[in-house]
Amino acid sequence: MKSFLKNSIFLLMVLSVWACGSNESEKETNLSDGESYSKEISYYQNLIEIGLSKNQAWAKHWGSSVGSFSSSNFQLVFTDSINPMEMPEANPILPSDPLFPYQFPHPEGKGTVDIYLYKVEAQEGLEQPFLNPDSEVIWFKEDGMRERLLFMGPSGMFEDGMWVNAQEFLVLGYFHEDEGYTPMAWIIDVENHIFRQFRLDKVSENYQADSYLDQKLKSVKLS
Repeated sequence: MKSFLKNSIFLLMVLSVWACGSNESEKETNLSDGESYSKEISYYQNLIEIGLSKNQAWAKHWGSSVGSFSSSNFQLVFTDSINPMEMPEANPILPSDPLFPYQFPHPEGKGTVDIYLYKVEAQEGLEQPFLNPDSEVIWFKEDGMRERLLFMGPSGMFEDGMWVNAQEFLVLGYFHEDEGYTPMAWIIDVENHIFRQFRLDKVSENYQADSYLDQKLKSVKLS
């Protein structure tokens, strides 16, 4: 009987130590996951900050509607994959095209990203250029292939963009929802075919939908 009690007590002590160790290990894992997520968010907010500093016109334009903001005001909404479907198509925008100055050449010469070709109808023969309701972000690669990186219907607009490094392209724009116009940022990892969508924590109720493109596309008279 004494032997049984001793064995039972020993077993309880072992289980207690194991449970404590397991709980501590779980806490450390959870803490590690939290720290990893925080570092990830900080990394992408830093990329947005680089973009805002390079494109102060966009930040100033939206600041007049929603007040001052920084990259820390952008919160991650979701991460999604991009279907890496390509098709043969050389970049149709030549130096004589009014949209040519507004393209985004890859910093290492691996093609050009365009966000206005689909949006802006400005070809010869049109009396007045106009905006299509939908928007898309296209990468015309150096090998003559074309890849769609993002697409959006009339619920918003891609307004501007830039390469923040040789692998990641930042798109700036907005969503129009019931509560108003919300500035958005998309960070596209073109090598891994992934994008992350960020939402500003501020909303404008009276933003003029085409106002930024009217201001930016000076060689294309939209109005």
